[in-house]
Amino acid sequence: MGYETVLDKVAAAANRVGRSADGVTLVAVSKTKTVEDILKIYELGHRDFGENRAQELAAKAPQLPDDIRWHFVGALQSNKVRQIRSTTHLLHSMDRSSLAKAWLKGIGRPPPVLLQVNIGDEAQKSGIDPKDVAEALERMLMMGLTVRGLMAIPPIPESAERSRTHFQKLREIIEPISLLNPDCRELSMGMTDDFEVAIEEGASIIRVGRAIFGPRK
Repeated sequence: MGYETVLDKVAAAANRVGRSADGVTLVAVSKTKTVEDILKIYELGHRDFGENRAQELAAKAPQLPDDIRWHFVGALQSNKVRQIRSTTHLLHSMDRSSLAKAWLKGIGRPPPVLLQVNIGDEAQKSGIDPKDVAEALERMLMMGLTVRGLMAIPPIPESAERSRTHFQKLREIIEPISLLNPDCRELSMGMTDDFEVAIEEGASIIRVGRAIFGPRK
């Protein structure tokens, strides 16, 4: 597909529902890609990149420009937090108190987080049960985290349209939360196969890898 085509599709999806594409952050997910691959997209003006392995992010970040905003989008073990905490712009996968405690340790305020919701109730996936999100948010805020919103990875769709109900459900969860906590309104949802539907349903952050970089190695 390619980077420019993805941008065009983002703009078209936003326009279909009366939104501005400026309200959608495109995270170029660069897992398994080389520093050279990332630089090619960086040189086109892109600054938001995502990684899902702590070791990979820790290795790449020092080799790349300082103005990149790194998003950590994968499951994170508490003992790996120190590898990425100082580098991360936004952690998308906060899902438990033990990880929150680890994230809070260190010098200065920890980077903000999104709560990962297991929107499809899949046993093999991490995330907070949808019915427990409000309680988990309150607990994380009391611990001292800065929570910017929610993230979800729906079941792998047979078609993009199959993801729509999951995106709608995540939006319905955050709507009352954002009324009480105006700083907690981000929705990170949608990947290569369904990001256009996600935008139509209110995504403020989409995570796209394959459509930008090509197949993973």
